[in-house]
Amino acid sequence: MSVPLYTFGYEGLDIDAFISRLQVVGVKTIVDVRELPLSRKKGFSKTALAESLKRHGIAYFHAPALGCPKQIRNRYRMDGDWQTYARDFQRYLATQDNMVSQLAGMARSSIVCLICFEADFNFCHRSYVARAAMRLGSGLSVSHLTAKTVLPDQPVRLVA
Repeated sequence: MSVPLYTFGYEGLDIDAFISRLQVVGVKTIVDVRELPLSRKKGFSKTALAESLKRHGIAYFHAPALGCPKQIRNRYRMDGDWQTYARDFQRYLATQDNMVSQLAGMARSSIVCLICFEADFNFCHRSYVARAAMRLGSGLSVSHLTAKTVLPDQPVRLVA
């Protein structure tokens, strides 16, 4: 039997809808994989988010080492080249084995959800983080929460 490791982006949701969605699937621990956990959306910056989650019995853990480094984010904003972004982020992620191992251990002992802003997990680094943890954590399976459903991970394969 596999243990779920969820991912979820809060784009388009308010804090109450976000937390409600987490509760529906039984998430017990949030791992925030934003390098800088700041948000223009009310309730989603680190302190406010952690306090809201705590009131609902959900633990909060910030993992800045699993966030996308600024230079990779900035280049993607300028050129929009997702393949380059993904390649460079995965190279960076390969240097974070200790943190990925810690994440895999957390996911085996709690129902964990990785969070970031982007609603579309296909274009968010959190999917790569989740897959890296799955490879290290025997028995983990990645699923992506959306506002209305849960989708099993099926990495997109880009072909030429």
